[in-house]
Amino acid sequence: MSTDTLSAASARHQKPSKTTFTYGTAGFRTLGSLLDSTVFRVGVLASLRSAKLGGKTIGVMITASHNPPQDNGVKVVDPLGEMLPQTWEPYATQLANSDNFEDDVRDLVAGENIDVEQAGLVVVGMDTRETSPQLLRAAVDGIEVFGRAKSFGELTTPQLHYLVRSHNDPAFGEPSEDGYNKKTVGAVAEILRLWNIQDPLEITVDAANGVGAPKLHNLSRDPIKITVVNDSTHDKSVLNVECGADYVKTNQKLPANVRPRDRQLYSSFDGDADRVVFYYTDGSLFHLLDGDRIATLLASFIDKLLQQAKVQAKMGIIQTAYANGNSTKYVQETLQIPVDFTPTGVKHLHHKAQEYDIGVYFEANGHGTVLFSDNLIKSLKNKQPSSPEEERALKTLLLLTELINQTVGDSISDLFAVLLALRIQNKTCVDWGRDYIELPNKLFKVLVKDRFAFKTADAERRLVEPAGLQAKIDALVAAYTRGRSFVRASGTENAVRVYSEAASAADCAELGARVCQLLEPY
Repeated sequence: MSTDTLSAASARHQKPSKTTFTYGTAGFRTLGSLLDSTVFRVGVLASLRSAKLGGKTIGVMITASHNPPQDNGVKVVDPLGEMLPQTWEPYATQLANSDNFEDDVRDLVAGENIDVEQAGLVVVGMDTRETSPQLLRAAVDGIEVFGRAKSFGELTTPQLHYLVRSHNDPAFGEPSEDGYNKKTVGAVAEILRLWNIQDPLEITVDAANGVGAPKLHNLSRDPIKITVVNDSTHDKSVLNVECGADYVKTNQKLPANVRPRDRQLYSSFDGDADRVVFYYTDGSLFHLLDGDRIATLLASFIDKLLQQAKVQAKMGIIQTAYANGNSTKYVQETLQIPVDFTPTGVKHLHHKAQEYDIGVYFEANGHGTVLFSDNLIKSLKNKQPSSPEEERALKTLLLLTELINQTVGDSISDLFAVLLALRIQNKTCVDWGRDYIELPNKLFKVLVKDRFAFKTADAERRLVEPAGLQAKIDALVAAYTRGRSFVRASGTENAVRVYSEAASAADCAELGARVCQLLEPY
């Protein structure tokens, strides 16, 4: 290790005082103006991670997703497009907060038995925030202490994941943004050809004034016709402002600049294009088609293809406690597909989905994907079809494994998968919205003295601490038809979230308010 090189580089990226950083599911995320030293140190960590893995390519993505324009963030991507393992998250937190950075790096190298000479390539991408270019330079400074950096400039987060995977696994795709585009458009075009669909896929997308906008413009070519609104990436102050997937989901309303035609499908991305939601209007009514609906649509479509292809596969849908109760009922009783629950957070959902031949997971916020096991893909390739219908279904399934991003939720690939599922099944957005009727639900935030006093079990659906509180919640819930409520600590602030659900909107609001009252002593 070159102590002089590390010290000199670190001196150019001074840690701010009185600020504590914590690495979580979204990496580090806070005001962009505070992140220079943290992003530099993440760059160092990424090159060490590469060395630990014998020189495999690692990724660093600079983004704050759906957060306001003044925020930014950074996260590390592992060789196959996975998130940084939980065992390494404490290292990231320690290095970001360290007042003895060089010593802590030396301890990490020794503790993990890392040969720093093995450090390889780290690819870097960024979203369109004002602070992103400066933070990208900080990341490159950190990476180049031990390894090599390659900047791809502005990317969606899923594109960065794709690039990491394809650098390590050439069979996955060409390791370039153009390779991502060719793989995506090629799969869409071939599926449309198989089903003899002549008309292009067409939709209007609200891109949240984020990086998804220019990437969609790049993809809007035959057989894809996309109208992009909220595409002002030059105005850094409007990112995610009154637009984007999080705004639409949270407020249950249209984003700015979308002037809908009734019963026509529209879509919104978030700022880094890894979440997507859909919606339509019918008269004065707004109908949201969120992550729960995406999961059920894609699972139902894939299940039909499996039947047509005469393929046996174990498929499951993975949900969190925030999934609407009627979506779970629809999956179990109508689709008859198993449902598993995990704690909130993509890393939990993704891990559970890997236990199936086909694992479908979408958080209600629209972040998710479909995972196909290697064994299933191999069996699809080896199967000899006995009819044209069976052959078409087999080829469609294989193309879906190419189209749907296997590494992370991807607004672009999920958008096309949904449009194909609707088109092939001759299903309108209104038909989709009528698959099941959502139970009224509401989310509350309650400030507490110590959020860490709230411990959960059963995929965060039940409290085990404070003692006795869950029994009081159960007593309240029992008084309401289809009542459900749970309490979980916030991951970012000293507060807890209260979710309530019931057969009527009035009961839902009342149940949630009464559960909030139970929290007043805490």
